[in-house]
Amino acid sequence: MSDITRLTAAALADKLASGEVSSVEVTQAHLDRIAAVDGDVHAFLHVNEKALDAAADIDRRRAAGEQLGPIAGVPLAVKDVLVTTDMPSTSGSKILEGYMSPFDATVVARARQAGLIPLGKTNMDEFAMGSSTEHSAYGPTHNPWDLERIPGGSGGGSAAAVAAFEAPLALGSDTGGSIRQPAHVTGTVGLKPTYGGVSRYGAIALASSLDQVGPVTRTVLDAGLLHDVIGGHDPHDSTSLTDAWPSFADAAREGARGDVLKGLKIGVITELPDSGFQTGVASSFRATLDLLQAQGADIVEISAPHFEYGVAAYYLILPAEASSNLAKFDSVRFGLRVDVPGGTVEDVMAATRDAGFGDEVKRRIILGTYALSAGYYDAYYGSAQKVRTLIQRDFDEAFGKVDVIATPSAPTTAFKIGEKIDDPLQMYLNDLTTIPANLAGVPGISIPSGLASDDGLPVGIQFLAPAREDARLYRVGAATEAVLVDSWGGPLLDRAPVLGGAR
Repeated sequence: MSDITRLTAAALADKLASGEVSSVEVTQAHLDRIAAVDGDVHAFLHVNEKALDAAADIDRRRAAGEQLGPIAGVPLAVKDVLVTTDMPSTSGSKILEGYMSPFDATVVARARQAGLIPLGKTNMDEFAMGSSTEHSAYGPTHNPWDLERIPGGSGGGSAAAVAAFEAPLALGSDTGGSIRQPAHVTGTVGLKPTYGGVSRYGAIALASSLDQVGPVTRTVLDAGLLHDVIGGHDPHDSTSLTDAWPSFADAAREGARGDVLKGLKIGVITELPDSGFQTGVASSFRATLDLLQAQGADIVEISAPHFEYGVAAYYLILPAEASSNLAKFDSVRFGLRVDVPGGTVEDVMAATRDAGFGDEVKRRIILGTYALSAGYYDAYYGSAQKVRTLIQRDFDEAFGKVDVIATPSAPTTAFKIGEKIDDPLQMYLNDLTTIPANLAGVPGISIPSGLASDDGLPVGIQFLAPAREDARLYRVGAATEAVLVDSWGGPLLDRAPVLGGAR
């Protein structure tokens, strides 16, 4: 049998169910892979010491004839923004170094109940503020395609772990693109569900009206399998939708074998000209659209005139909500405490937040606090919310004409570590195409569309669908994936020259 770590979650699930391999064998293979390559990748902040015990329990239950979930026994990486009882939960910040949560995030609890094996916690930009995973307090993660380049952010650790075959599945969170942009630059699949479709309970909050938890995988089917586990109503989350959701894995299977693309109306936004994107990204996007058109899809130009204001609105709404959410890190209740001899509570709080927060977090807290301050609330935060409404209306109008909207998942391929760290504006523009989905609450998926012609690095195509139509994304994503993989002659990660698929 080929290397276990190269198998998809779906393939692993089949082999586990048939008894061809055990969960202990699968888990050990991934732990060995982590030990072999993570010194270079730095995808993990913590490796689960109890992973093999959990795997052995699944093997015992399966041997006893218990009916287990479809992907029981498959390993899972967990973004460190999600709290866990048996591993530290730091959100990539010194202010939470060593913090142990008294409860599991709902998505983690559901993963455990489904028999998934948590391998560890993955690296991320501090409190999910960043597009490169360079803002982690524990050092950057490296892209498995080129170790000198970023793996995207804020969830670069989860994407890099999946791309480097350290885990077949991972959980991420997406506030403005933090699942989809890392997928774009690492050649993986990432999906942001409809807002409220997956519980945020136990996800350390950045911007509560934008945050959403979702899957990071190597195939669309694997994403659907994980989404089926973590999705659905949660009474602990006041924003959780009560909808009955279809099986996303079944939707992916339908897309892979059916004629989903024939007659599909794919919207292309006229306000996103090729000139705004790296040449290799734009050419890959257009080549993918040509392939889909050859399969019977209709490419329809649509207007979304307010999308161009999305970045500006987002970087007022997010900091404002972040400044409020991060106020809880005050040196009094939990987390880091820097004592100031003879100082007041305010002195201790100031010293703790100064020592515990990184520069990017401080930048956004200051910006958000200013935007919410007396005399500026309406001018900044209020105006940004009005732009948000206009973007939602753009989506409503567009989806009256097309089934899905397609864009490049990000403007560029992976840039070199350190290249943009001192230029916040350029860093923020990495989320140009992903931010509108978060502002409107609609689902979005990024799947690999090939390698950029100008630098040979991975590129992704993003599809957006109306709210609650996540299953449509799985059908379209899987159909597109099948066409692309056939055109490449095999999975894209088989071409990774460093730690990915090179053999």
